[in-house]
Amino acid sequence: MAGLWFEEFRMDQSFDHEIRRTVLDSDNMWFSNATCNPAALHLDAEYCKTTEFGRPLVNSIFTLGLVIGLSVQNTTLGTTIANLGMSDVRFPSPVFHGDTIRSRTTVKEIRASQSRPNVGIVTFFHQGFNQRNEEVCICTRQALMLRKPKT
Repeated sequence: MAGLWFEEFRMDQSFDHEIRRTVLDSDNMWFSNATCNPAALHLDAEYCKTTEFGRPLVNSIFTLGLVIGLSVQNTTLGTTIANLGMSDVRFPSPVFHGDTIRSRTTVKEIRASQSRPNVGIVTFFHQGFNQRNEEVCICTRQALMLRKPKT
């Protein structure tokens, strides 16, 4: 298991996640279709030529999922029970097909669960960046994390 137990997190701990991912046209097409989002801004290259961007934008919810997904191996793989919520989600710069996304996570809060002695709550601040180091996604996420088993 690669994830950390609740007790292994510390305030202001930061992770620059090693895994990166280049976004493909097919990723955006599949995700938009799978989530029933028919917005021309994601799917219609000819329409997009008439917009300020000149080309299709990657679906922002795909971007959010990718930025958080890139963090899992170093932080929560096998040690998380559930996401409790996400807030302050923003997309400062657009993502386009061919952009390579990397992620950074900072621990913002750690607190024990008052109702469940085997878990704690960790608040993560996620940031996503493209290959030009432009910030493309920001999110605060609370996760219910397992405590290290007593041996």
